[in-house]
Amino acid sequence: MGKKSHVSETPATALLRQHGVAFTEHPYEYVEHGGATHSADVLGFDPFAVVKTLVMQDDKARPLIVLMHGNRKVSTKNLARQIGAKSVEPCTPEVANRHSGYLVGGTSPFGTRRAMPVYIEQTILDLPRIAINGGRRGYLVGIDPQVCVQLLAAKPVQCAIDL
Repeated sequence: MGKKSHVSETPATALLRQHGVAFTEHPYEYVEHGGATHSADVLGFDPFAVVKTLVMQDDKARPLIVLMHGNRKVSTKNLARQIGAKSVEPCTPEVANRHSGYLVGGTSPFGTRRAMPVYIEQTILDLPRIAINGGRRGYLVGIDPQVCVQLLAAKPVQCAIDL
């Protein structure tokens, strides 16, 4: 774990740099199915401030991204109601990879292969800083959560439920 050096560029970090966004880099040892709680533990972050990037789809199979606290899950019923869809469900890993261009576990909302609507849990925007995937497994970037609204036109929703 001694390596704290610069991580090679990803589509996400390239987009952040292109827009002059200041970010901190936080590489960590990726663990399959470790999730946001694992990265928060390893990096010493509050899991509430570690934001998961979830690729989901509506009832018409249109992809969308949901940004959620690491220690909460998405109420798909509440989300569907708020975005005017009949239903919302997670994409399979293969479909999520195809839409985002990232591997599940390394999905960033920045620099996705395909433009998708982005929804952000409202309370994330109240945090001073968040850690969010930087486009590679085992790599988070620290940013101001307002960047998600500015660069991604992320729309605030209220769909968090406790794990």
